[in-house]
Amino acid sequence: MQEDFHYYATYCAAFLAGFSHEESLDICYSAQFVDLCSRTLLSKIGGPLNAATTQLQLEMMDARTDIIGLQDITRIWASFHFLPADLYAKKEKRTKRYMDRYRLICGPNGDLLVKTVEIAKGNGLQHIGIAMHVLADTWAHRYFAGTPSLVINNTDDHFYELRDEWRKVKFRHNPSAPDDIENGLYSNSLFQSRENSIMNLGHGRAGHFPDYSFATYKYLPAWGEYQEIIKDNPSDYKKAFSQMIYAMKYLKGSIDTFEKGRYEDSVFEKYGDRIDSILRKRQLNACSDWKAFGEELSGHEIEDFDIEKYQEEYQKAGKKEKDGTYIGGFIVAAKAQKAMVTGEIFKSGNRLAGLSKIISKGKGILKLLKIK
Repeated sequence: MQEDFHYYATYCAAFLAGFSHEESLDICYSAQFVDLCSRTLLSKIGGPLNAATTQLQLEMMDARTDIIGLQDITRIWASFHFLPADLYAKKEKRTKRYMDRYRLICGPNGDLLVKTVEIAKGNGLQHIGIAMHVLADTWAHRYFAGTPSLVINNTDDHFYELRDEWRKVKFRHNPSAPDDIENGLYSNSLFQSRENSIMNLGHGRAGHFPDYSFATYKYLPAWGEYQEIIKDNPSDYKKAFSQMIYAMKYLKGSIDTFEKGRYEDSVFEKYGDRIDSILRKRQLNACSDWKAFGEELSGHEIEDFDIEKYQEEYQKAGKKEKDGTYIGGFIVAAKAQKAMVTGEIFKSGNRLAGLSKIISKGKGILKLLKIK
């Protein structure tokens, strides 16, 4: 997903869940910040590098692809962008090496999603925002994994999108060129035959195409025995939006439990046509449409996302006061999310995210893991 959904649509969902305008802004800021909190940024502001929730392209170019480097990559991308749907998935006659990757395939309504939402409860608006980013991405990044893997993440020549009819999608490796949605021409990562190439991370082989809410596409993944899979983003994004509202009602305390597979579908009784029209509109960026919808809902102006908004506050705070700043709260929450996901992957017997050990708990939130 992109800024349009992580920032503006998340604001709309938070407000519909009962949060105030100001609270909704803090939640959606954190949700969008997940895509920007890199080691480069943390180094700039003097933050802990192990709180990174993403990796920049330049960082990825220098990333190691030995076992230590792959574990580092997996900790970030599986924790925040490609949450595994089933760490104990079964498949006959497959090696452990294969299954370790297969079990990291992202999807909605897994046990890790429940844990992601539950550990955010009572732990600040920043943690809610992180949880909403992760939740939304389980729908957008479905069928891809947050670890480099050709067999799991590759796409081949059989890749079509549905418009008035099924049309073949054309991919190119040209990161500087914008996607041409009218002609079905999209940029993707460069093909590399090595299983662990960084080019085979997530949905890189399909470029940004899976992030577009209007996209309905089909392809033949190797992990699916080359059976055709159809991905319906407009439908999935509607579920993501209504599930965010349901989750945030739980996090606000309006309901007592969060259960996977439940949604706040009542929102579509009043706003269904409006939401559907935004999701299905063919455009590179839906920020203006979601922003207009959010401002109509709350009656307040939604300020544009500013990556530098909270940086000075964090930089000027003393060591003991940093956790009390906005970015400080985000860092604590990010460490807790990474700790939980990494720990669960390790507990399942999968070592692709490394070794982890919980060293303390406090104030209702998982503290930093020791990750080797």
